Amino acid sequence: MSSAESQPRFGQSVKGLLSDKVGSCSGDVIALTRQVLKGSRSQELLGQAARNMVIQEDAILHSEDSLRKMSIITTHLQYQQEAIQKNVEHSKNLQDQLRHLLK
Repeated sequence: MSSAESQPRFGQSVKGLLSDKVGSCSGDVIALTRQVLKGSRSQELLGQAARNMVIQEDAILHSEDSLRKMSIITTHLQYQQEAIQKNVEHSKNLQDQLRHLLK
């Protein structure tokens, strides 16, 4: 009878071990799933960061181009201001000459 008595215990212990092993494997599968999802999310975040960087790079290049154009415009405006000042001085000289002639 001792072997008959050990059979149910052995069957129960195998079932218990199997149940523990299934529970452990389930936990491992859940952990693996979480890690895969976390990696997938990280990949999405990296992709979004790369897209944002490209957008920022385009904005920086556009800003650089605008600054270059504004610098050119500023230089032209300075030339025009100098020309206007010379014309104002010249017109003052002409006015003085006209006043002198009309006296």
